[in-house]
Amino acid sequence: MTERVRKILHADCDCFFAAVEMRDDPSLRDIPLAIGGSREQRGVIATCNYPARVFGIHSAMPTARALRLCPHLTLLPGHFEKYREVSKQIQAVFHELTPLVEPLSLDEAFLDVTEVEGFRGSATWMARWIKEECHRRTGITVSVGAAPSKFLAKIASDWEKPDGLTVIPPQRVDAFVRDLPVKKLHGVGPATGARLDAMGITTCAHLRELPIDRLLDEFGKFGRRLFELARGIDDRPVRVERERKSVSVETTFDRDLPELVTATAALRPLCDKLQSRLERHGHPPLAGLFVKVRFNDFSITTLECRGLTPDPESYTRLLEQAWARARRPVRLLGVGVRLVPEEARQQLALPL
Repeated sequence: MTERVRKILHADCDCFFAAVEMRDDPSLRDIPLAIGGSREQRGVIATCNYPARVFGIHSAMPTARALRLCPHLTLLPGHFEKYREVSKQIQAVFHELTPLVEPLSLDEAFLDVTEVEGFRGSATWMARWIKEECHRRTGITVSVGAAPSKFLAKIASDWEKPDGLTVIPPQRVDAFVRDLPVKKLHGVGPATGARLDAMGITTCAHLRELPIDRLLDEFGKFGRRLFELARGIDDRPVRVERERKSVSVETTFDRDLPELVTATAALRPLCDKLQSRLERHGHPPLAGLFVKVRFNDFSITTLECRGLTPDPESYTRLLEQAWARARRPVRLLGVGVRLVPEEARQQLALPL
């Protein structure tokens, strides 16, 4: 009996937060619109609509820069309770199709529809139904990609945005991946992308020319992942329950903290907030602590350590070391914990 080829969908709402605001106020549809914190509070852009993207605005951009790029930008604060409610409606559509849904955020999810018998088993028809139902029930457009793997489905959903539908059937995978820019591969960020570019590798066709030993030498364990992705291999399952790997809190200050002593004083309220979050999660086993610092030149450093307890004294020690790396005023400060993986927790719970 031959194994059934997997059918994975990736559904992604188009500029979700902005789309909800435009739905509720149609006068916002054709003007540059962004959702984010104010310039005075040194906020960042959470998302923006497509007219705003024409000006080069994108998510995670400082609001001050976005307003320089587009002085007539309409900036709204986020209404997250409203967004969560719309997200629940969209997730309900997904679950009507299959129980195998892996939410990635409020506005996107993977769905494994391999065993779905409706729609004559056609992933294309399922994707069309999702788009139609989400728009009918919520007024929000959703882009959907269909492919035999998660990484290709995610690439496909972004291929024809907004309101896109791209299907990569099994027989097209090899040709599609061969021409794919390596910077589109899952896990290839700016640093890895720059290293590959310096090696003259811009497409997966180029990447396939490198033997796996060379990739392992250059990129360590990630080299094997690059070897597989360049050939369209991605066997990651759709996980209904995503494992939490860390718990953290952070804040961007209205004014830079000029010295280590002022940054240290700002630690305690962050530590108190972190403890509250850990209580809500039932005090899970900890693998380590970390401090995140963004300096006033926007450089970021993170320092981690094992064997410490998550108290202000431990975070103060980490902050002292992290601050010494740049010795500059601090713009953002964060504290967090790494959690023991679920598999390791289960092993620890086994009787001797």
